[in-house]
Amino acid sequence: MFPVSTKLWVCLCFCFLKSVPQTEVDQQLVTMCVSRCLQCVGVSLVPMAIICMLSNILLLLPELKINFLLEGHVTREATWATGLWASGFMVLLGARAFVRSSGTRGCCAFRRQMLCQVLNSTGCLVAAGGCCLVSATGLIQGPHCLYNTTTGPTWGVPLRPLHDCQSYLYNATLWSGVCLQPRAVVQWNVVLFSVMGGASGLQTLLCAANVLNSMLGLMLGRGLHGNKVSPVSV
Repeated sequence: MFPVSTKLWVCLCFCFLKSVPQTEVDQQLVTMCVSRCLQCVGVSLVPMAIICMLSNILLLLPELKINFLLEGHVTREATWATGLWASGFMVLLGARAFVRSSGTRGCCAFRRQMLCQVLNSTGCLVAAGGCCLVSATGLIQGPHCLYNTTTGPTWGVPLRPLHDCQSYLYNATLWSGVCLQPRAVVQWNVVLFSVMGGASGLQTLLCAANVLNSMLGLMLGRGLHGNKVSPVSV
């Protein structure tokens, strides 16, 4: 019996060979799928970008107060605002370009648009991936808050994991007993960084898929249905 991995590779190779356009009709179907995928990815990225932007704004406003931000008492990863400019603004621009390019007509114009979308998708992939990494870092490091020390209350990052200590994420008793201000900042950061990280992670996957989709459209174009040769009448 063949191992499971061998069977999986055989199935994938068979599906790939079946998906290669052999006729003009097949090529038209593939390019139609490329356009629809561009539009679907573009539309799907919009709500995720809005979620990232809202999450980052809320991270900058613990207790929904601006004084912590003005005094510099906000978690460092939140002040980088990757949810605003990376997974937010940049991804929204990319989503707009994806939707607009999906309706391009003409072989040369379509290939040119697909080349642009490969570059746009790569840029959005890097931006969303960076936001996901920053969100994970902020989640692991813990919030910036006021906590008690031997010298008195001090602003800092008390829940930052050490080499020999377990992360605070696995010890819920620390969530309400360490930080004095802002109130419930640990729960605030955990929820919002998790939401922003999850949304930007999905954006990363969609943009990676769109890179492959745009490359397929670049190779196939819009098909040859506009260049049919009709028989010459005598």
